[in-house]
Amino acid sequence: GNCAASHQKSRTASGSGPGSTQWGQGKLLPSFLTMTLFHFGNCFALAYFPYFIAYKCTGLSEYNAFWRCVQAGATYLFVQLCKMLFLATFFPTWDTSVGVYDFIGEFMKSTVDLADLVGLHLVMSKNAGKGEYKIMVAAMGWSTAELIMSRCIPLWVGARGIEFDWKYIQMSFDSNISLVHYITMAGLVWMFSRYDLPRHYRLPIAVLLGLSVYKAFLMESFVHVLLLGSWTALLIKAMVTGAISLSSLILYINLVHSN
Repeated sequence: GNCAASHQKSRTASGSGPGSTQWGQGKLLPSFLTMTLFHFGNCFALAYFPYFIAYKCTGLSEYNAFWRCVQAGATYLFVQLCKMLFLATFFPTWDTSVGVYDFIGEFMKSTVDLADLVGLHLVMSKNAGKGEYKIMVAAMGWSTAELIMSRCIPLWVGARGIEFDWKYIQMSFDSNISLVHYITMAGLVWMFSRYDLPRHYRLPIAVLLGLSVYKAFLMESFVHVLLLGSWTALLIKAMVTGAISLSSLILYINLVHSN
């Protein structure tokens, strides 16, 4: 009897009894929740803070442009609804095998993205002010609406999951690339719609607009053909977006200073 009692005491002291198991589980649970929320916080900050910084640092907050950006976001939702209805009505769907990339279908989807140019033009035509103000209002509202609609729920559900996955970090980086992409697209639309645009500017701006619209299709085709990894594809997407943005910025500066 004394041996059994001493053995039970030694198990309890060494942390191998049932009480110690419950204590260990209770200790690990808060730690797990902390790491999960920390990962979600990192993804959320990486995705959303650049939008907040861009809104503050570009002076939009000083112009009380918040509701203008909300109206631009509402226009984005309307344009996306029209695009979905157009695709479902007029563009046929093909039964493709699993793992086979549908080049024709993706090209058609990218062609419908021309409606984004029309939507951005409508947003900028309704706002009075300088060119950079119109560009930033349209781009911030458009990109923020796209961020909320396409990445908010996946981040909220996935980044708080049990297993860590790099795709949510990649999704956050991709949202930053989208912000630059829409600022560039809005700037190109504003330049192209100017009535006093010199003729020698029209061709390079049209080429950059075409690259902006079909960039997603070209990137997906490139990744599918070369079988690139997710990080490599994200890096190439960032480089292509940066090249288009830099070229557009050069055209914008030359156009503004020439006038």
